[in-house]
Amino acid sequence: MKRKELENFKTKPLPEVDKEVRLHEERLMNLKKDLVLGKVKNIREIRQIKKSLAQLLTIKRSRANTDK
Repeated sequence: MKRKELENFKTKPLPEVDKEVRLHEERLMNLKKDLVLGKVKNIREIRQIKKSLAQLLTIKRSRANTDK
């Protein structure tokens, strides 16, 4: 995920961030299944999805802590 996209998620409402987190989790699950089946050509994509997911979760948790 690009830096500008992450900056946009910092200002978006939490439901939109949650939606994006779910999409990343589904994508990661599908990539892992495809890896087992030997369909994945770009293994680096799994690492990128994990990194983006971690960044989104960090944004989500920091916003949840500041809302309290």
